[in-house]
Amino acid sequence: MAHVTEDCRPHLLREHLEAVGQWAARLAPREDLRAPALAAGRWHDLGKYTQDFQFRIRKENGFEAHLEKEGALERDHSTAGALWALSQDRRLLPLALAIAGHHAGLPDLPKFKERVGRDEKQALLADARARCDSPSLLNEPLGFSPETLVKLEPRQLELWTRMLFSVLCDADFLDTEAFFDASRGAAREVPVSLSQLSARLREFLDEKQRGAPDTEVNRVRREVLAAAVEAASQQPGVFSLTVPTGGGKTLTSMAFALEHARAQGLERVIVAIPFTSIIEQSAEAYRQAFQGLEHAVIEHHSAVDPDKETPLNRVASENWDAPVIVTTTVQLLESLFARRPSACRKLHRVARSVIVLDEAQTLPASLLEPILDGLGALVKDYGCSVIICTATQPALSRRPDFPEGLPEAREIVPASIRAFERLRRVRVRWPTSGRKLPYAELADAVAAERDVLAVVHLRADARRLCELVDERLGHEETLHLSALMCPEHRSKVLADIKARKRRGEPVRLVATQLVEAGVDLDFAVVYRGLGGLDALAQAAGRCNREGMLEGLGELRVYEPETQPPKGVSRAAQDVTRGLLAQSSDLDLFSPESFQRYFTRLYATRRLDEKGIQALRAKLHFEEVAQAFKLVEDDWSASVVVPYADCAPLLEALRVLGPSRERMRALQRFTVTVPRKLRDAWLARELARLAAETVAYLGPEHASVYDKRFGLLLDRVGIFDPAFLIPD
Repeated sequence: MAHVTEDCRPHLLREHLEAVGQWAARLAPREDLRAPALAAGRWHDLGKYTQDFQFRIRKENGFEAHLEKEGALERDHSTAGALWALSQDRRLLPLALAIAGHHAGLPDLPKFKERVGRDEKQALLADARARCDSPSLLNEPLGFSPETLVKLEPRQLELWTRMLFSVLCDADFLDTEAFFDASRGAAREVPVSLSQLSARLREFLDEKQRGAPDTEVNRVRREVLAAAVEAASQQPGVFSLTVPTGGGKTLTSMAFALEHARAQGLERVIVAIPFTSIIEQSAEAYRQAFQGLEHAVIEHHSAVDPDKETPLNRVASENWDAPVIVTTTVQLLESLFARRPSACRKLHRVARSVIVLDEAQTLPASLLEPILDGLGALVKDYGCSVIICTATQPALSRRPDFPEGLPEAREIVPASIRAFERLRRVRVRWPTSGRKLPYAELADAVAAERDVLAVVHLRADARRLCELVDERLGHEETLHLSALMCPEHRSKVLADIKARKRRGEPVRLVATQLVEAGVDLDFAVVYRGLGGLDALAQAAGRCNREGMLEGLGELRVYEPETQPPKGVSRAAQDVTRGLLAQSSDLDLFSPESFQRYFTRLYATRRLDEKGIQALRAKLHFEEVAQAFKLVEDDWSASVVVPYADCAPLLEALRVLGPSRERMRALQRFTVTVPRKLRDAWLARELARLAAETVAYLGPEHASVYDKRFGLLLDRVGIFDPAFLIPD
């Protein structure tokens, strides 16, 4: 047996091994991966033939019984398959690594060698071979020459191994899930073609343009879109889409990506956005555009990806089996550098995709070399196209002083459109002295405007400024947006803002930086605390966005009372301050300004600060995963908050267990908090776990979630009095 249900329905091992091999071969993204994937699938659970493991499966049954447990010899069923691969040919090391890691994760090569060299592991293989009831699983010809593997460069071999690992894990999870949940088959591809999506998007954009007023902004958007569609027939490679904020980049990039994928026979579009806090708005924009085909879009971020590797979590992990994926940059790049099966199973779906890197200027300088090398390998070896999307291009192309860069990008929008010149809709007022502006004075300025956005650095600052503006107005009117509000809450606030504007009412909004990328807002005046030049340009994109003012909108940059978070944000602020010291009339919309800005910002850090490239070349998968932190988020964790109608979703998770659909639904009710704080809540039983996976605050904590400010961290533990009153 490979698995057995609690009612003793068996999943025969020979059937599982053959099915996983066939699935892995079909999922393989390159021809030279098909035969190795077939072999790895047939051998991956060879160790389950041992007497001890069969005893465990029969004794324990259920979903947990088939898992390995670290340090327990009778639980080890992956080493036997790895040893079998090496016994066929020592050059089959990548297959052995993938098989050995399909439960615990890809190992570092030295640890793997130590593991397979133990005598007791050899005994496991001997036992498994003796009890194997299907000799053809072991004796079928390989179907490829191991010589091809030794010809790969070290980092090419590393990524090839990751791709093999990805198809093996995905095939294993799909076949296992199909057995335990017989109501659904292993094949779950969405029956929607890229051509259908492209046609639907064209209809949506045509209708949108027909109803749009004939302004210069809308004329530029039409020309940019037409140029993008025309450029889509080019051969795959690296492209740049350099469009001013408000130039229609979100839908234009999707139009290019779908047309390009359709023309070049690519399989899906992956949109990677740097900020979890605004990803839901982009996903919603695509769902509106694909009305009737919304199920073709998967929104995936880490808000409810559980830390604990339970069996159900593993098969419920995302494998990106849809034509359009809207995800975070962290999720995309984690696929290239992670080691856990649930994190890596989607990597093979990245191959032969169009990857839209939204706001690419946010890629951290300290990791640029491995990131760009990985993306370049996807383009060169796995049939991808990469689109670098931003109004503030960070110059990622390879050049003499930047050999680590990507192949030269082809610009989608021709210079003849003069988009930046024609869309100059904002006047910038820089701070004239180094004096810090007190929030009390900023509140006076915000209260004096009817149509104004104030952007602050910290979540606590947003609430403080909001309350100060309320005091000036004499009644509660100021709107608020921060990451202490769950996505569902933020979406309602954004809808309220647009409704107020349609009615001609005053709109005063205080927000953190989450409004600066992908959020479709338009204000006459924007106040923004001094920060990185790219962030200031994003803030300017929320000012006179539609070009409807008679004159120019105003971006008023101020020196804030509080500093941005340490690290890149603080360094970026310092670089901008240095540029202003050299030129007090710095042009915020000039490509030359950003060339200077990014050159200085990149110079503040090594481009491979943690030596990841060397670790990759040595096949140190575990060390790479530990070192590669796109966002240093070990301090943070997600919790589901008591907002709106999330209770039925939690109940479904508790009763039915994790699934991709249930996890996706809960994403809209999560807030990120300090990990230590969440763990303290769990320890004191203020927060609980649903199905051992997702931390949540129950209905007794309803009062800690404020209708304006979101989660009030200091109130967790103070129960809602209404909950204590019996019905």
